[in-house]
Amino acid sequence: MKKAGILMILGPLFLLGLYVFPLWNIMLGAPQYPDPLGLNIHINGLRGVSEFDIQNIDGLNHYIGMHTLPKAEEMWEFGTFPMVIGIMVGIGVLIGVLGYLGKVSYKWFLGWFLLMSILGILGMYDFNEWLVDYGTNLDPNAIMKLTNPDGSPMTYKPPLLGHVKMLNFDVTSLPSTGAWLMFMGMMLTLVAAFMGWKSTKNQN
Repeated sequence: MKKAGILMILGPLFLLGLYVFPLWNIMLGAPQYPDPLGLNIHINGLRGVSEFDIQNIDGLNHYIGMHTLPKAEEMWEFGTFPMVIGIMVGIGVLIGVLGYLGKVSYKWFLGWFLLMSILGILGMYDFNEWLVDYGTNLDPNAIMKLTNPDGSPMTYKPPLLGHVKMLNFDVTSLPSTGAWLMFMGMMLTLVAAFMGWKSTKNQN
């Protein structure tokens, strides 16, 4: 269990990368923008990839009636997510230490992984709900009111994952460095649970 415990200690520490690196990235490319506009989504707020990207995105969105991008204090998630990540890192490291000392079984490792997975799914669901609201809750007094071929109002929801064409923009949404660090850390805890199970099985 000692090797498994070490991995369980290391895994949650990878989540600390979320305090430094963006979790998600959305890029908007168009002929009039040789350098695409980019939005980095951190656990504590939104930041432009380049200095004026947020200002330029808000300027474009104004014409089609989309809201300005929210500031950190305008969304409860940006205050809650950093605390949740910190608590999960602390719990994960504690479980790893106790596992190393032989005080808890591998089932605790698996329990942490499952809880973190559930929190991740809930976070993605919440993010997608925000994207839906951001792309569909449009100002009725917008300068440009565009419609689909069937006459329904056009919406501008960015993709949760992948690429879509919106007007003359190519919009791509992908996990960023923070998400990959979180994924690697969670995989380490899953490996730790497997190693702990194997060690327990051999002892029996």
